[in-house]
Amino acid sequence: MAESSVLVTGGAGYIGSHVVLQLVAAGRRVIVLDDLSTGFPEAVVGAALVVGNCGDGALVGGLLREHAVDTVLHFAARTIVPESVADPLRYYGNNTCATRNLLAECAAAGVRHIVFSSTAAVYGIPPGGIAAEDTPTAPINPYGSSKLMSEWMLRDLAAAGGPRHVALRYFNVAGSDPAGRIGQSTRQATLLVKVACEAALGKRPHVAVFGTDYDTPDGTGVRDYIHVDDLARAHLDALAYLEAGGQSEVFNVGYGHGYSVREVLAAVARAHGAPVPMIEQPRRAGDPPSLVASAQRIREVLGWTPRLDDLDAIAATSLAWERRLGA
Repeated sequence: MAESSVLVTGGAGYIGSHVVLQLVAAGRRVIVLDDLSTGFPEAVVGAALVVGNCGDGALVGGLLREHAVDTVLHFAARTIVPESVADPLRYYGNNTCATRNLLAECAAAGVRHIVFSSTAAVYGIPPGGIAAEDTPTAPINPYGSSKLMSEWMLRDLAAAGGPRHVALRYFNVAGSDPAGRIGQSTRQATLLVKVACEAALGKRPHVAVFGTDYDTPDGTGVRDYIHVDDLARAHLDALAYLEAGGQSEVFNVGYGHGYSVREVLAAVARAHGAPVPMIEQPRRAGDPPSLVASAQRIREVLGWTPRLDDLDAIAATSLAWERRLGA
């Protein structure tokens, strides 16, 4: 019988590629499926890359059987909130419908475990700006809705005897591989830390700060920023949990404290040694004022322990990668 494999959809993207690095380092046999719409082939280190869409049932079914896949880590998705507001059907197609096709093939092929890349956007605007796993889900944009619908499909499929799963609800991901091997290379990025690093290095004229009149300490939005290396390890911890017989679960992945937009810009300025050029803009549709994780359950149940819970470390690794990318 062939050695079992892990299929990583979207594994050439920012978060997926960091998880692939850690899976390979752990001795896993990894197959990456990515349509390269936002990913980069050079970001796939130590794993086989298949170019294609995770919603292509025939392709996915063939890969699952050919490589004896028993675990799928599913990252492939569109992830830009304003874009989802402007073009919701694209998000329901790319995120929800494609996930439905993927899950159908996983069930047919006997895949045992799925780790799903979800988002804190499923909470919308939680009371007090803090979200726990039992906080009611009430997304305020199609991106969050598309991910929540995928969580529901996973839940219902597991209840019907399908794969057990862990859905990880990410808060704001930032930073890059501390060893400098890969990083956030997304074209026309919207993630704040990446944009700030580009502005610091003159790759764009400024950072736009959307909203300075929120009910927060300095008027700008507050988010729970988590280093991508810590986030990646949460996926390996989730996989170990499932392989040990753990039941299907949902976990927040964040540090449990937030930073404002102005605090992030100050951290990038410290790493760069000069201020980051910025302009103030009106609030942006679909953005909550504050969103911070209640993140005890993942530590207690999975044993996940952050190693890079430091805004300056996040800024420094991000800026180092941005410098490496060049102009």
